[in-house]
Amino acid sequence: MNGAPRPLGTPRHALAETGSTNDEARRLAREGAPHGTTVTADAQTAGRGRQGRPWVVPPGQALLVSVVLRDLPHFAALPLAVAVAVAETVGDDARIKWPNDVVRVEQAGELRKFAGILCEGRPTDGWAVAGIGLNVAVDVAALPPEVAARAASMGLGPDDREAVLARLLDRLAVAIGWDPATLLERWARRDVLWGRTVRWELPGAGGGGSGEAVGVDDAGRLLVRQAGGETARLDAGEVHLVRAPAA
Repeated sequence: MNGAPRPLGTPRHALAETGSTNDEARRLAREGAPHGTTVTADAQTAGRGRQGRPWVVPPGQALLVSVVLRDLPHFAALPLAVAVAVAETVGDDARIKWPNDVVRVEQAGELRKFAGILCEGRPTDGWAVAGIGLNVAVDVAALPPEVAARAASMGLGPDDREAVLARLLDRLAVAIGWDPATLLERWARRDVLWGRTVRWELPGAGGGGSGEAVGVDDAGRLLVRQAGGETARLDAGEVHLVRAPAA
């Protein structure tokens, strides 16, 4: 990284409720909002994750934040940088599940999700939006059973969200400036898929495959060593993992 990291968090748009913090941040970016512009909300009515999946949490219990980022040195690696920043904010037990989840591994091997990440943008126009939903104070036991079975929480209080946001923005400001080698090394420390057998499907009749996950590349693609020895490079926008790893 060259020079001091550019600070994030200003200007701040703190909303009681919005459809999606990412949608609001994208609107601001298109209108010329500067690097670091941050949108937060206590509640979302149309929050979404990868491939349009809904992201729903009780109001006031999660950190819902999207940040406008400009002139990134490594645009394709943004999802990696965001995931590492979130995991380091959560703590030592946080792991990263490619492409966009920060999780905890339970004793039985199942994965429980602390956070989801959605990065969007227009590289040709020089901007991106990093969207994060992080369970800071979510009462997992109060969630619907099908959601609670997959969720994890930092176990803090609603008033702790501001302190968590400050830590997260500090870490993200640093992470987006890392050189690719540093970023990949930090990712590898927390890569929950490393060494696990994964299967994937392509949309439509595109087929799929299986193999051993062996990390990611600096474009954010999952590397999978297949039975014949060749390595597949899976793009997050084109594949769907169909089996979670055993721990």
